[in-house]
Amino acid sequence: MELRGNIPKCQIFILFFFLFFFWGTISGQISYSIPEEMQKGSFVGDTAKDLGLDIKELSDRGVRIISRGMKQYFTLSLNNGHLYISERIDREQICGRLENCLLNFEILVLDKVKLFAVEVEITDINDNAPSFPVEEVELKITETTGKGEHFLLPEARDPDKGLNSLQSYQISKNKHFSLDVQTGADGGKYAELVLEKLLDREEEKIHQLILTASDGGDPVKSGTVKIRIIVMDVNDNAPVFSQSVYKVAIMENVPLGFLVLTVNTTDQDEGINSEVTYSFRKIEDKAAHIFQLDSGTGDISVVGNLDFEDSEIHEMEVQAQDGSGLSSRAKILLRVIDANDNAPQITVTSLRRGIIEDSLPETVIALINVQDRDSGVNGEITCTIPDNLPFRLQKSFDNYYSLETTRAPDRETPEYNITITATDKGSPPLSTQKTILLQISDINDNPPVFQKPSYTACVPENNPSGASIFSVKASDRDLDRNARVTYSMLSSNLQEVPLSSYISINSQTGAIYAQRSFDYEQFRELEVQVKAQDGGSPPLSSNVTVKVFILDQNDNAPRILYPSLGADGSALFEMVPRSAEAGYLVTKVVAVDADSGHNAWLSYHLLQATEPTLFSMGLHTGEIRTARAFEDRDAVKHRLVTLVKDNGQPPLSATVTLNLAFAENFQEALPKMSDQSGDSASQSDLQFYLVLALALISFLFLLTVTLAIVMKLRRSRNIPVLQCFGSDHDSKAGHGFPPNYCDGTLPYSYNLCLAADSRRNYSNFLNPSRQNSIEMSGRSMGNIYKHCNRGSN
Repeated sequence: MELRGNIPKCQIFILFFFLFFFWGTISGQISYSIPEEMQKGSFVGDTAKDLGLDIKELSDRGVRIISRGMKQYFTLSLNNGHLYISERIDREQICGRLENCLLNFEILVLDKVKLFAVEVEITDINDNAPSFPVEEVELKITETTGKGEHFLLPEARDPDKGLNSLQSYQISKNKHFSLDVQTGADGGKYAELVLEKLLDREEEKIHQLILTASDGGDPVKSGTVKIRIIVMDVNDNAPVFSQSVYKVAIMENVPLGFLVLTVNTTDQDEGINSEVTYSFRKIEDKAAHIFQLDSGTGDISVVGNLDFEDSEIHEMEVQAQDGSGLSSRAKILLRVIDANDNAPQITVTSLRRGIIEDSLPETVIALINVQDRDSGVNGEITCTIPDNLPFRLQKSFDNYYSLETTRAPDRETPEYNITITATDKGSPPLSTQKTILLQISDINDNPPVFQKPSYTACVPENNPSGASIFSVKASDRDLDRNARVTYSMLSSNLQEVPLSSYISINSQTGAIYAQRSFDYEQFRELEVQVKAQDGGSPPLSSNVTVKVFILDQNDNAPRILYPSLGADGSALFEMVPRSAEAGYLVTKVVAVDADSGHNAWLSYHLLQATEPTLFSMGLHTGEIRTARAFEDRDAVKHRLVTLVKDNGQPPLSATVTLNLAFAENFQEALPKMSDQSGDSASQSDLQFYLVLALALISFLFLLTVTLAIVMKLRRSRNIPVLQCFGSDHDSKAGHGFPPNYCDGTLPYSYNLCLAADSRRNYSNFLNPSRQNSIEMSGRSMGNIYKHCNRGSN
């Protein structure tokens, strides 16, 4: 059983509650030493024994390994208390050139609230053979080179330490060269080729040698490089560097392509013997991927990412070689300056997911570890949380903080998002945030609350049945079941019919649906009480008023009240005096619209006329007037087709056909009307008018005789049956109402008894009141539209 097994949560909660009071410095330290490259599962040490822990109680005590921001290379067995290797350990990869390679971590014993430091030394083994940076080296040596001349050879590298590192060089057997092995100031060994016998180009142009580098391990490991020597003519001056050692300091955050320095040499030779090429003679593998040397100019630039935390110093050697093979070398020491390029890292080692709402102050919630890979001021960290929360961070030891309560949490806040911010002291400072979610248990002490104190919905009439017309929403600050809201309808202002026959509500979503199609002309608004109730015990509820306004649609065409229409859809004849001047009121078309607002705004248009220039029609009044005086050449009978149109979208309309006759009296108009109707009326119509005229003339004669007798009789006594011809009818006509003449309906009596002015009053009898009603209705609908717009917003 490994350390990664689950630890009972109750133990963690109890331990962290007393963490602030009892946690001090590290209780002790133990050390081990192991060689690198051991297999996974290899034994390291009896940690339980070294810590004084009882193996039988070990599984019940929460014990865990806490690494310091690195890979966890070890595991602790809870069965026997032994420490084992869990990951491959490569000393050269972990520690590089460090003399002592140490891995440090802590072992946390939760029930004892103790922390033990463990230090494991990784010793070197001979797992790396010496290697050369190149597979073949080419040297050009003139034949005049004297005995004892030294030539630099590539240096082998061995990342191992001590005897396991590079110890010796050997060269293949030959008669011209020997090997001189030197030890540098840093302890490194390098070989130089020594000329023991003069070369003769004519005798042998090329010499092939093999250089072997060996370490002191057991068994011995070695590496080789081929040396190809080309014998050339005289070149007696080697390139000379301006400095033997170049020292450079560079920030780790320089951009790619940054020029570090330029090495230069001088060569007193001329021609090809003075052409110098530069190359790295000695450079580490990491540095070879970071720096680039221009072989022609000697410019060294950055091509990779510098990292102070990975390597603070880079050491390399540059070789300058002229065209004839003479070379020299110079050392470069490059120091990397730390920049604040690493943000702090936050690790939550232990966390409680929730607490009760009446938790006591100083209740431990989490244990937090912060690390920063930078050094110095750039690695100093401060850890904070927002001030408006009932929590605080308390530093325990080293880079550990405990998150604890300062007071009882707000019970109406179901959960807290606690943002932990770790900031270093670099310039500019870098920071990292980590958010912890903490849930608070709750009771049902909040009723549902609607988003608005009241709602206003606007629904166009003729809406489809079953469609959603509005939605209400209530929220509850409680949690879970206490915050589960259901909706219902309580009452409405409609008393005649059940509310459910008009609208319904979805109990889960609060969506309100129309159960039928609304008619603006039937009713114009609906007021409903909606109830929102939570699922607590006992449940809490709240009510809200929803006003539903029905918006008018243009679904009613104008209806013509005057003139009244005959069976064929045309009005009866109207007479116009031949002496009428321009602007004379002929008649007035009166119409109404059952809609409201813009949909009831009516306009009047003259579609057709026998003589279009003779008449004009008021766009908004419906009045038909003469546009000019009547002329002899004008026809007596005129037919006008008028259109009444509302302002809806799309507009609806109605038409009426008017028949007008220009004459001073009906007897004068009748024969001319008969003559003018030849093209439009049939022979039966002509006969009808002749019979009608004869009947009217007979009636007029009888009426004249009757009136003469009545007038004589009236002087002596009043006859009730004749009172309809008295002053009462005149007063009614003066008020704009048409006389009934004792309910007589003959057109002749109508034209005989009504003067021209009274006829105009009759045509206008609906004008003032109807116009005011339409205007008031338009203003009312405008107010409803504005109210709906405000409600929807």
